[in-house]
Amino acid sequence: MNTTEMKGKWEEQKGLLKQRFASLTDNDLLFAEGKKEEMFGRLQVKLGKTKEELNKIISEI
Repeated sequence: MNTTEMKGKWEEQKGLLKQRFASLTDNDLLFAEGKKEEMFGRLQVKLGKTKEELNKIISEI
């Protein structure tokens, strides 16, 4: 999978996450290269989920 395909897939997943969790904003889901842990930290705080729970939710989408 190349970078363009990965970004497209993330955009799709981001939309589905925003549908499932209405409190999420684009800034919460900002995925910058090398900042994955920072994004997960923001999501953990906002949603009250563990990193493992978040990985499971994202993989199920």
